[in-house]
Amino acid sequence: MTAPLRIGLLATARYPIVEPFTGGLASHVATLAHGLAARGHEVTVIAPDGSDLGPGIDVLPIGTASGLEFSAAARRDASMLAEPFMQEHHAYLRLLTALAKEPRFDVLHNHGFHYLPIAMARTIPGAHVTTLHAPPTPWQESAAKCLAPHERPLFLTVSETNRRIWSRSIAGVTSVPNGIDLSGWPLAETPDPDLAVWTGRIVPEKGPHFAIDAARRAGYRIVLAGPTPDREFFDAEVAPRLDASAELAGHLTQAELAELIGNASVALSTPCWDEPFGLTTVEALACGTPVAAFDRGAMRTLLCDRSGRLAEPESSSDLSGAVLEAASLNRSDARARAEQVASVDRMLDGVEAVYARAMRRARLAD
Repeated sequence: MTAPLRIGLLATARYPIVEPFTGGLASHVATLAHGLAARGHEVTVIAPDGSDLGPGIDVLPIGTASGLEFSAAARRDASMLAEPFMQEHHAYLRLLTALAKEPRFDVLHNHGFHYLPIAMARTIPGAHVTTLHAPPTPWQESAAKCLAPHERPLFLTVSETNRRIWSRSIAGVTSVPNGIDLSGWPLAETPDPDLAVWTGRIVPEKGPHFAIDAARRAGYRIVLAGPTPDREFFDAEVAPRLDASAELAGHLTQAELAELIGNASVALSTPCWDEPFGLTTVEALACGTPVAAFDRGAMRTLLCDRSGRLAEPESSSDLSGAVLEAASLNRSDARARAEQVASVDRMLDGVEAVYARAMRRARLAD
């Protein structure tokens, strides 16, 4: 970019952007914010109360709309949806109408899953970009298809795998692979030979129960780390599997995760959906920890023969064999793979290029 930009990064309205992060999206927004600020841009993260990205990054609260009260008649109406949905909808609506009246940014970069930032993009002056962090949802597709191509935000997504999925419904999506700050995930060369690790949100689509079964079958002790937003799933599938050979470390900061991952001989990635990227996979590689993963989504674009092994999805038996093979790989090769596929500078270059296109299009529309 030739000149600094005023950039608004619109995160999800559900979870604050603060360590320990609730998931890959929050971690990505934080990495992007710090990277853009280091390149001289004026960055504001738009996120719920409680967000904290440290010095140099302003936070504009989305608000929770907790004061919104519906009349008794509205609550009885057949169209009344669940209260959390209505609160989130109103929070976005209030924010976006305020930005339409009083624009603050050269580029508004949406990272959330809500449809309103897409549908209302043309009402807010400036350039608009939306990162599609997951496979298509009906809400996002509907919002995009309501707009003519020149009225839509410029769309980018986090992997070529996810771009191909989205291209079936929206043309012109750009792939800008996620990157991580490799300095925060140092190479560890002397792991515990008996330790495996799994990190991420403990939810069904991430498959942590398969990781426990595979590690146990392969003869490894495994430590899991991550938040547990789905208590029903945790109680049914994860808690009964925990014992001295399978422990839960809790919800950890990045520094704590790096230490845990670096101490493991092998990491497991067990997506049970079309994983759009796989930040936990490249974080493990950066620490030098080879990865055994289910062959779903973008996994095969992240791993190579020198950094990991792929297994049949949802097969603990096949994954256990991949664990044994991956654990024997060279840790320096795993680190080199992370440097190849998850460079934060390459990500920033790609995002800035999309911003430049969005700025040119916005000027032509004026």
